[in-house]
Amino acid sequence: MAKLIYSAIASLDGYVADERGEFGWARPDDDLHRLANDLERPLGTHLYGRRMYETMRYWETHDTSGDDPMADFAQIWQAADKVVYSRTLAAPSTPRTRIERELDPAAVRELKTRADRDIGVGGPGLAAHALRAGLVAEIHLFVVPVVLLLVGFPIFMVLLTAVTVALVFFMQVPLVVGHQNLFGSFNATPLLAASVFH
Repeated sequence: MAKLIYSAIASLDGYVADERGEFGWARPDDDLHRLANDLERPLGTHLYGRRMYETMRYWETHDTSGDDPMADFAQIWQAADKVVYSRTLAAPSTPRTRIERELDPAAVRELKTRADRDIGVGGPGLAAHALRAGLVAEIHLFVVPVVLLLVGFPIFMVLLTAVTVALVFFMQVPLVVGHQNLFGSFNATPLLAASVFH
């Protein structure tokens, strides 16, 4: 049976975007991008809400001819199937994509049973539904040393107290608070900080 994995890049205080919905502060360097690619490569399907899909569809037209991590990610994304949960999208704008009107836990369980590759879920809103339904097996959390001062879109829109899930942290150093670097030049080397089970 395939696992459902929630992957996200978050600030140190737990946000995926600032109060304006922007996340430029979360842009990974090449090393972190390669690590993320290695974790995304085994996924055969991605589950998205409308907003996350509209953000991610950029990768459909990104140049795949280079050997850089962004071209690699574009190849990975283009090769995967996508399921978009939206009540407003009439049709997908990318290949290998289908629209569902709402997340049906029974349908996702069936998808996990049939899939020969793991499945990703993107975006805190959709992930909250999947977490509440007990569908998520792992969370890959890339923590960027930026503090947004508790303003923005939180990574966990649902409390994890009743969820059993593998949680893997990846950390970049040094610490940045409110987009201000406190410790000199930005070193974006990813560190595997912890792997814990809740």
